[in-house]
Amino acid sequence: MADDLFQSAGLEKGAPRPLADRLRPQTLDQVVGQDHLLGEGMPLRRMLDVRRLSSIVLWGPPGVGKTTIARLLADKADLEFHQISAIFSGVADLRKVFAEAEARRRTGRGTLLFVDEIHRFNRAQQDGFLPHVESGLITLVGATTENPSFELNAALLSRAQVLTLKRLDDAALDKLLARAEEEEDQRLPLTTAARESLKAMADGDGRFLLNLVEDIFAEPVDGEDLEPDTLSRIVQRRAPVYDKAQEGHYNLISALHKSVRGSDPDAALYWLARMLAGGEDPLYLCRRVVRMASEDIGMADPNALTICLAAKEAYDFLGSPEGDLALAQAVLYVATAPKSNAAYSAFKRAQRAARETGSLMPPRHAMNAPTKMMKDLGYSDGYVYDHDAPDAFAGLDYFPPDMERQSFYEPVPRGLEKDIRKRLEFWNARRKSREPDRKTDSGEG
Repeated sequence: MADDLFQSAGLEKGAPRPLADRLRPQTLDQVVGQDHLLGEGMPLRRMLDVRRLSSIVLWGPPGVGKTTIARLLADKADLEFHQISAIFSGVADLRKVFAEAEARRRTGRGTLLFVDEIHRFNRAQQDGFLPHVESGLITLVGATTENPSFELNAALLSRAQVLTLKRLDDAALDKLLARAEEEEDQRLPLTTAARESLKAMADGDGRFLLNLVEDIFAEPVDGEDLEPDTLSRIVQRRAPVYDKAQEGHYNLISALHKSVRGSDPDAALYWLARMLAGGEDPLYLCRRVVRMASEDIGMADPNALTICLAAKEAYDFLGSPEGDLALAQAVLYVATAPKSNAAYSAFKRAQRAARETGSLMPPRHAMNAPTKMMKDLGYSDGYVYDHDAPDAFAGLDYFPPDMERQSFYEPVPRGLEKDIRKRLEFWNARRKSREPDRKTDSGEG
């Protein structure tokens, strides 16, 4: 099959071919790293066993076999394989594909339409597949690196099964390296450490790994196995898969935030480094870390907010890469600080109460009385200046008179909130001793 594809591209059978093309699997059993889909009893294998291949969406990172699997599925199901790319195709191309599929069906042969980067089609174009999928004119296999639930129409998703492909793990990459060495009939001139480094450079992308292998085989060596530092000079490390506007962005910032909340400073530093390596805007990270200081630490260590704001100022002053260290320091501070979401929860409860109670007025003793008329109306009546009271606490109630007193802020017994909790308990006890006077203090009665 691979030779036919090569010739169809206008190249002779004996012409040089890339290693990745020469090692393209010829059967589903040769596909590595996707046993959860292709193993015995797994989804794709079950479809083929009962000869009922439904439309599917293959979701996974680059270089894990999406195109190869689609091609082999067509071969196994005895369907004509037709491939298009959503990047280069438009409505006219789709109409042509559907017309060819209709003509093919009249001869008794079905069509598997493989759409690479299917998420690049707009909503109207995606809807264009629906009648042809429903009628059985085509078996649609879409490939995407983006989360289908965000990028594909619900109507299309309801007619296709989403199957997730995994990035290739070390075991799968080892199989590819062994096949490459067998194909080239020579061993890769790498030390054990350099071989591990090579797999790390590929970052789970099998196609990229084989391209690196081809570069290594083309490099003259003096008989000594390459060490990791020499290997790095010969081949280029694969850029991490990270799209600042898509799901990868949200997954990584979620991992960073949850690592901080879970008091795991090492994991937090790792996710911070991953995002910076992927090109994330450090100021975006500064904003998120400031949020963590208020949401997850709050009054347990109020200094966290100051540290995080200082990190933002330091980054503004230094820029990258020097300013990145200030951001790392802030991440370490919030990850190791005592945790409390009491302030966050208290504010949410207060917001809910504010929405529910409408326009209740403050008690009169809490009102401002800058004019004689306002004083005559009782504004500020009953107010006691707290600094003149014992322990600088008069114990007045400042909730609206027509609203039951509520408790929003509940300090946790950690960090500085342990002391705050004691003070609140003391003040609440003093305030309760004045409760019979509440209506009087409010100007009622």
